[in-house]
Amino acid sequence: MSIAIMGNPYKIEGPALISFSGGRTSAYMLHQIIQAHGGKLPDDVIVCFANTGKERPETLRFVHECQTRWNVDIHWLEWRRGKPIYEEVGFNSASRAGEPFADLIAHKQRLPNGFERWCTEFLKVRIMFAFMADKLGVKPGEFTEVIGLRDDEGMRILRGMEAAERHGGRVAYPLAKLKITKKDIWAFWLGENRDPKRLTHPLPQGFDLGLYPWEGNCTLCFQKGKGIRKRIIRDDPSEARWWIGQEVSQSGWFDKRDLVADLLKQVLESPSFFDDAEDMEYDVECGSHCAMEIAA
Repeated sequence: MSIAIMGNPYKIEGPALISFSGGRTSAYMLHQIIQAHGGKLPDDVIVCFANTGKERPETLRFVHECQTRWNVDIHWLEWRRGKPIYEEVGFNSASRAGEPFADLIAHKQRLPNGFERWCTEFLKVRIMFAFMADKLGVKPGEFTEVIGLRDDEGMRILRGMEAAERHGGRVAYPLAKLKITKKDIWAFWLGENRDPKRLTHPLPQGFDLGLYPWEGNCTLCFQKGKGIRKRIIRDDPSEARWWIGQEVSQSGWFDKRDLVADLLKQVLESPSFFDDAEDMEYDVECGSHCAMEIAA
């Protein structure tokens, strides 16, 4: 079932899992929860960051800065074969070349795609739930999953609540409850700055993710639109190499409409940005995008 937290929505009653995607929105939520608890989370409120190995370096740095600046224990988890299905790592030991994701693909001998979105299920949801079982001895339905979805992400919230209802999960959306929107998140992190890579004013928190909204999460996630993926490849053509390698290894595709090799070819053949405009507003953080229906 979904759960409403009475009083201050940032005051979390454990046992609870704070799912930290490594993006600005979930980091904002984490900051507000820490402040609501006087600077220290209860022992049964656990923060997890699940690393697929294909996160941007800026994301890993940002998670590390949140952890050290706010003095909060963030558990860095990565998927592993066998039991336990995760390994707890840290900023220095975290995978940076797609190793957990590639190993999962090799293990399942196929690629995730828009019809089978099991990458987030295995690489993020299952390992966080397994960690909660090992850490606190609780299983889904016995703890609240605290999710960083904003008020302007209403449809995803409804889907998450419906899934929780079906599967007996417990979810909380403190940002949505307080009507927090993308504008509020941007003001908290960027202040008067309009471009996160070309700062003209001091940063309100003294640090920031340093990425455009479409650059976060797994670099060329198939849930991102074609235009966004082409823009990312245009900025760094070498980023396509890992994704092409996975498609070749399985003789398959992440997106049946466009092989990554085809996207790379299109980018190299055309220097224009005009075809990239249709979906540049993407800013959904992985773990909040498609996993909530699975997680609950």
